Amino acid sequence: MPEIAIKATDAQLDAKYGLPKEVRFCTRCVMSNQRPASMPEFRHRPDRRGAKYLHIDAQGVCDACRYADKKEQIDWKIRESELLRLLDTHRCADGGYDCIVPGSGGKDSAYAAHLLKYKYGMHPLTVTWTPTLYTDYGWRNFRNWIEVGGFDNVTFKPNGRVHRLLTRLAIEHLLHPFQTFILGQKNLAPKMAARFGVPLIFYGESEAEYGNPIAETATSLRDASYYTMRNLEDVYLAGLPIPALMERHGLSLNDLSAYLPADGEALASSKIEVHYLGYYLKWTPQEAYYYAVEHTGFQARPFRTEGTYSKYNSIDDKIDDLHYYTTHIKFGLGRASYDASQEIRNKHLTREEGVALVRRFDGEVPERYVREVMGELGMKPEQFFELCDRFRSPHLWKREGGAWSLKHHVS
Repeated sequence: MPEIAIKATDAQLDAKYGLPKEVRFCTRCVMSNQRPASMPEFRHRPDRRGAKYLHIDAQGVCDACRYADKKEQIDWKIRESELLRLLDTHRCADGGYDCIVPGSGGKDSAYAAHLLKYKYGMHPLTVTWTPTLYTDYGWRNFRNWIEVGGFDNVTFKPNGRVHRLLTRLAIEHLLHPFQTFILGQKNLAPKMAARFGVPLIFYGESEAEYGNPIAETATSLRDASYYTMRNLEDVYLAGLPIPALMERHGLSLNDLSAYLPADGEALASSKIEVHYLGYYLKWTPQEAYYYAVEHTGFQARPFRTEGTYSKYNSIDDKIDDLHYYTTHIKFGLGRASYDASQEIRNKHLTREEGVALVRRFDGEVPERYVREVMGELGMKPEQFFELCDRFRSPHLWKREGGAWSLKHHVS
């Protein structure tokens, strides 16, 4: 009886960001239904109005695990033949570029670009939105991608003053230090495709690999809502509507244009297509890592990443570690939860091993770069951690004896 009463009380507590009040964990991986899914970043409001979260079915299995099952049933030879037909349609023989691969030289962009050029005979232009603060090894991997891998590259460095302001505002309003980078990464490639007249863009794996709706895997095409806009009035950036950013912070539309999605009608008239290479080729992050090491000189981090057990995922930007710490604060899911879940789906870990790793590393405070990042943004670390406490959702967190702890744990 007391346990039932506690659950009823917890269910009545406010759940921020439109999160499901009942916390459920997938019975196969270690992800919960609190993971955000299918929310274009440029419509990210403080209350996450309209956001969707990871679906877990009546059997207790999440969409990402169901897609892992689906991948085992796909005839990948047929899918590769579909890819070849697509590439043959766009292949350029006049010295121009015939596809664009966005990336910063991480394992996935290195893998995709190298395959397209050296296995399939395409002529990719790589495009890069620079990290907020490169790590030393991230910078080396970017250089190796271009120099060792052998690619032409267009790098875009946003206005530093504007970028620092927007990143700080994204932390203050959304506790989302990575939003500005995600926006740049998603929106740069379609704009460069229009500018260079290259109608074919390849990203790596679909977000459905990690929990976006499984329906997105029915096509190789990326949903245009992720990188286009129809009305400027619908766009939120750093948790604020565009007019508010201009009025309150003295920014011009030119200052903000780099972060804004491309015009949907303009891209449609240019016949630009954005595809997931992972639709055509079976995508396994570990295999992409080994391939990038062999062919482009990719190097893992020289030490374990704070908040997880791995060394080679999302290591380009010093702000990455803070980003995954904030997902733990807002959604109860840290970096180890993300890493372990995909490795369980790819049968590189058992669920029991994944649970142990999450219990050990999830939510670890990212101390290595926090002072440097906060200094870059004009904030004090104390401000950041005070904000973290304000963004904890009451249905996920409790405070006892001066310390915060999660109410729900994967088991």
